[in-house]
Amino acid sequence: MAISPLLTGHPVSLAVLDYGLFKVHSNGRIIGICGYLIGTSANEYVLIDSGFPRKYAHDFAAASTEDRLYEFGEVLVCGPDNLPEAQLARCGVDPDAIDLVIQTHTHIDHIGGIGDFTQAPMLIAAAERALPRPLYWGGVQPLEWPDRQYVILDEDCDIGPGFRVMLAPGHAPGQLAMMLKLPHTGAVLLTSDAISRPAEIDEKFAGSMDEAAACDSAARLMQRAAAEDAFIIYGHDPQQWDRLRKAPLMYD
Repeated sequence: MAISPLLTGHPVSLAVLDYGLFKVHSNGRIIGICGYLIGTSANEYVLIDSGFPRKYAHDFAAASTEDRLYEFGEVLVCGPDNLPEAQLARCGVDPDAIDLVIQTHTHIDHIGGIGDFTQAPMLIAAAERALPRPLYWGGVQPLEWPDRQYVILDEDCDIGPGFRVMLAPGHAPGQLAMMLKLPHTGAVLLTSDAISRPAEIDEKFAGSMDEAAACDSAARLMQRAAAEDAFIIYGHDPQQWDRLRKAPLMYD
């Protein structure tokens, strides 16, 4: 089903939002938890993902115990300053000004505000929204789908001029990636967790929910990025994280 454009303006700014740091037990990798804020030439704002649930910003040790997240890794940084509204404030944007929310997938570090920003529709892949509950992590699935307006995506789609959302299943059944065209930076590919870090490609996405699908998705994304000479921002690349501009700095 094709989706009518949801945005009227061209992307003119991209802010990387810092939702905290996490250490993965199995490999010791320390990863940034990120979201994105995109502004358009029509003064529209798009929020992509929302980090950990709010309880983590108030007591991440207790929250990790409640969710048994300590079995997978350790939250190193997640405080009030890492909540979406605080990150938006760094960009001078009020939470009520968000016009569209994009949920790339429903793992715990992306889904914290799934019930927030309800003035805005949420764009989500059909395969993800069809799940009985959001994925959260492992066998822990405490969240219900909130009552809000959803825009369901079942094919790659331009949601506005210079703003394409692409299905990239593998890491999650409804994983999404985004391609933007900014005035000065040019094409930018936001892989989200479709490609967490470049080495995943050589590792054949070992441990992914669907390794074959993840490989196919990554190949398609990288081909598109090469064709458009795109700057790639990976989902959780430790080597890239410190080099990225973080809010309030922006790519334009």
